[in-house]
Amino acid sequence: MTAVTDDTDGVDGVDGERADGPAEGRWDDGLIARRAAERAAARGEQQAVRALRPTRPLPDRSMPDRSPSDRSPSDPPPSDRPQESDDDYDDYDGLLPGGAYGGRLRGRLDALRELVGLSRTRLDGTTLAEAGRVLDEAAARQRLSARHTVVAVAGATGSGKSTLFNALAGVQISDTGLRRPTTSAPIACSWTDGAAGLLDRLGIPGRLRRRPAPLGFRDEALNGLVLVDLPDHDSAATAHRDQVDRVLTLVDAVIWVVDPEKYADAVLHERYLRPLAGHAEVTFVVLNQVERLPGDAADLVLDDLRRLLDEDGMALGEHGEPGATVLALSALTGEGVAELREMLGQFVQERGAAARRLSADVDAAAARLRPVYVADGRRPPELGERARAEFTDRLAEAVGAAAVGQAAEREWRRNAGKSCGTPWLRLWRWYEAHRALGAGIDPISGQTPAEGEEEEITARQRVEQAVRTVADAAAAGLPAPWAQAVRESAVRGAAGLPEELDVLAVRAGLPRGRPPKPAWWPAAVLTQASMTLLQIFGGLWLVGQIVGVLEPQLLPPVLVMLAGIVGGPLVEWACSVAARGPARRYGQDAERRLREAAAGCGRARVLDPVSAELMRYWEVREQYVAVTGLSTTGR
Repeated sequence: MTAVTDDTDGVDGVDGERADGPAEGRWDDGLIARRAAERAAARGEQQAVRALRPTRPLPDRSMPDRSPSDRSPSDPPPSDRPQESDDDYDDYDGLLPGGAYGGRLRGRLDALRELVGLSRTRLDGTTLAEAGRVLDEAAARQRLSARHTVVAVAGATGSGKSTLFNALAGVQISDTGLRRPTTSAPIACSWTDGAAGLLDRLGIPGRLRRRPAPLGFRDEALNGLVLVDLPDHDSAATAHRDQVDRVLTLVDAVIWVVDPEKYADAVLHERYLRPLAGHAEVTFVVLNQVERLPGDAADLVLDDLRRLLDEDGMALGEHGEPGATVLALSALTGEGVAELREMLGQFVQERGAAARRLSADVDAAAARLRPVYVADGRRPPELGERARAEFTDRLAEAVGAAAVGQAAEREWRRNAGKSCGTPWLRLWRWYEAHRALGAGIDPISGQTPAEGEEEEITARQRVEQAVRTVADAAAAGLPAPWAQAVRESAVRGAAGLPEELDVLAVRAGLPRGRPPKPAWWPAAVLTQASMTLLQIFGGLWLVGQIVGVLEPQLLPPVLVMLAGIVGGPLVEWACSVAARGPARRYGQDAERRLREAAAGCGRARVLDPVSAELMRYWEVREQYVAVTGLSTTGR
């Protein structure tokens, strides 16, 4: 039983050395020596033994090139060996020997990293904490040995986990006894060199790092295994429970040791097994102390344990399906220990535990993030044409586009009346206009100043209502954080919108100057002037007869004057009828200009920011789908 001090990634069959220890005469004393060994191991990485998943064997890189004198007759020449390319790892989901994640797991991690980056300004740090922790742990595990599998042995007080730990190691490492708690700190046993970085990550000091049984007395199939004996998860000491919780988040797999008395303990199932149900592929559940159960009681207890695990949501690895491994054994008598050791050996040689653990962590993080990215039972969020049109209509109503159009139409008709109306009616209208100005009434809108202020307040309220309505329509179907972000973007854009609309109403409202005149306008003006001249001529003719200057003949001057008096209003009425179409078009043009100006302002200040926020949500939604849709654990 020796402490683990070597920090190199020793590999069997390279340069005649074994991974179990330094060769004779090898300089391995001190920090400088360890760093030199690390560099040597890195240079030999391409020639190292790379045992990956047996279900998809990768091209062998384990045979280093040797000189012709050292090559075995059975060895193929170097030119005949199959060459390995990076494409051979594209479908592999594990941690590659070069320190990178392969296949779908790499894509999921990239998507999760992008998802967190896009969401930092929209979600609080607490919501993204778990996803950030998973990314940090993935990066930390990637930098460490891919040829080692860290397996923790966890259990309750008196479950016999330390006894099982010693049985697997083949030597007395962890103290056992009746004193509780017996294990006060994690103890590690590493079957091969190169695991110092992993143990440093677990916070296990050098004095608590051990070796298994000597060469010749231990199972070589467990090479690459790092076994960690944890304190009791139900220990009375809070520090012990904290150590268990910390280490369980860092190891690649867990062996849960339960006994016939406490296998149904609520603390074990509610605090650990149920939350870690998604980690079934890297979980072993061992029913220990079966020597205490008479007859078929062990099978009955094991069946009940499987039932409880199924209720916890943990898939069981039965009939060739992926899931948790459940078996019964006796660490004290050795019954079933060999079977567990064989399963562990196969599990370790697959070199996939770290990736499967990380994939399960990604699944758990994605499940926690689902409420902030997916709103169940609602339509997809969008800002449709109907919502945009309604928002534009409300802004046009708030800015008074229809009233401006009507005022422009009245103004056009008023100018037509001034040009084509009779002098006497124009004089009366001038008098009415001056009288209205004296009373404080706007001759165009017909409103008093008090009514104008009230209309302005109402317009502001309409703008605010329009913004709230379009924000609610855009946020419908969004998760709460993103719905809040959409509403906030709309509110920020609406700040100062009423004032800007007021400026637009002045600039794009009633056109400056007189309205344009149609082609028939001069003829109408000339005709109206002729009617006025007829009235004047008939009147003077009649006055001349009255004073005796002209010969008395009453009927002709009366008829001439009557023709002017009747013809003037007729010309004005005809002009008003002819002016209706141009006046209406003039008013519609004014309304359209103001509506378009208000719509452009609202689009730039409200609709575009809201659309950008929705686009950002769809981007993060796509990344979330990538995180969950590429799951390698079947969740």
